[in-house]
Amino acid sequence: MNMAKLSIKGLIESALNLGRTLDSDYAPLQQFFVVMEHCLKHGLKTKKTFLGQNKSFWGALELVEKLTPEAGEITASVKDLPGLKTPLGRGRAWLRLALMQKKLSDYMKTIINRKDLLSEFYEANALMMEEEGAVIAGLLVGLNVIDANLCMKGEDLDSQVGVIDFSMYLKDSGNSSKSTEGDGQITAILDQKNYVEELNRHLSASVNNLQAKVDVLEKSNTKLTEELAVANNRIITLQEDVERVKEESSYQMESNRKDVEKELEVQIGMKQEMELSMKMLEKDVCEKQDALVELRTQMEDIRTFNQQLTHKAQSSEASSKQKGDIITGLEDKINQMAGTVKQLESRSKQAQRERDLAQEANRLFKQEFGDKIESLQTEVEHLRKQRYGVFCESCLTNELPLPSSILPENVCDTCYFLLLQQYASSPT
Repeated sequence: MNMAKLSIKGLIESALNLGRTLDSDYAPLQQFFVVMEHCLKHGLKTKKTFLGQNKSFWGALELVEKLTPEAGEITASVKDLPGLKTPLGRGRAWLRLALMQKKLSDYMKTIINRKDLLSEFYEANALMMEEEGAVIAGLLVGLNVIDANLCMKGEDLDSQVGVIDFSMYLKDSGNSSKSTEGDGQITAILDQKNYVEELNRHLSASVNNLQAKVDVLEKSNTKLTEELAVANNRIITLQEDVERVKEESSYQMESNRKDVEKELEVQIGMKQEMELSMKMLEKDVCEKQDALVELRTQMEDIRTFNQQLTHKAQSSEASSKQKGDIITGLEDKINQMAGTVKQLESRSKQAQRERDLAQEANRLFKQEFGDKIESLQTEVEHLRKQRYGVFCESCLTNELPLPSSILPENVCDTCYFLLLQQYASSPT
């Protein structure tokens, strides 16, 4: 805290006395950046990575971009600078750009007011987490009266060693003794002593960390040595196995050679048997070819016979077709006769109805005339005999004569119809 006060005060006084724009080679300005770097590193949490432990205040400075959007220009410029490879180098470049823009005090106040976010990067007793951090941010307001033009393109910010030159502040304390009290000088010296002790503690912690890494490496080296010994033993065992396998393979090769010779003899015997089988097979093939020629001759005979059968079948089919036409004609005639029989049956039914009507009329006539019936019958009988001649007996006896002795003109219509009906139904 006291070193920051002395550094800021000395930089403002020297810059006002100089009366020009400050550059990167100005010693009080360089010392100011070293003191600010130490203030930002105070109480910084250690982050473990695969490369080891790392302490960097660049993560805390990146919060300014989130809290104040206009600070994004500085962050982007820092990321675009060539040659910056470490977070420490980016943090140093950010401090220089913020000073040139005269925004360093405003940006520091912004992040100091958000201790909830700073707790991710700093311990609870860190300078940035205490009230002294706000005091330093207030002191930085005085730097707005100076102008600085810093060129960082050729400057190696990654590997610079930040060492405070206490002689500069002790000399300033002696010159200002005329206007300040002696107690202030003693206090400044004590504060410088305390700072050096704290720096020594940080260095001791770094040494302890390095010693722990050395111990880990020694353990790893010991383990690797043991593994190397085991690997050597394994190699020796493998070499012995290789020798044993070579011996076994030589014996196996000799055994395999004998087996191959035996197999060769067996193959020669099989070859001779195969040649004999081939000769027999050729003889069998010749016999089968002769049989095949004979079968072809038989097939030709069968084909000729099939053609003859086909011609006969075609002739039979034509005869069957002719017979079918005859049967069709007979069926038509049968249908015509059936129609004629139906007509005759119709006429028979009509004659039967007329006969019934005649009998009914005759009965009524007998009832009406009574005594005249017999004389009328006799007269009717006499008339029939006169009409039908010799064959009138069929009407009286109800016996039909043979068809060969009947002519249509010798019988009445009723007898002729009954005769036709009877012989039409006969199968002969």
